[in-house]
Amino acid sequence: MVSEVDVETPAGIVTSVITTRSIRDLGLTLGSEVVALVKATEVSIAKL
Repeated sequence: MVSEVDVETPAGIVTSVITTRSIRDLGLTLGSEVVALVKATEVSIAKL
């Protein structure tokens, strides 16, 4: 199962599709501070 994660940045919204398990493993919740690493067409998410 996959989920969409929207990251609000000063330049606008960046959307990433990651596994729902990754969301649980990272402990992401609404309002979590993250870093979005952009590589070509992929966006990786890391919790701060």
